Amino acid sequence: IASSSLATEWLKGKTVDEALAIDNMEIVEELALPPVKIHCSVLAEDAIKMAINDYRVKNGLPALELEKSHH
Repeated sequence: IASSSLATEWLKGKTVDEALAIDNMEIVEELALPPVKIHCSVLAEDAIKMAINDYRVKNGLPALELEKSHH
């Protein structure tokens, strides 16, 4: 929950390009996540990218080519 909560706070006021640049390792560092919890930050990063892509598609924009995080 902490990773997703931090990600949503970071999204406020950002452009789409800035939001897409959020990297899960930034979340890991900010929250000092232990290795066993890194997957939570990956899920948060992927959720941001998937939400932006969903918005684009629903508004007639081309889908982004998204790669899943493998950090």
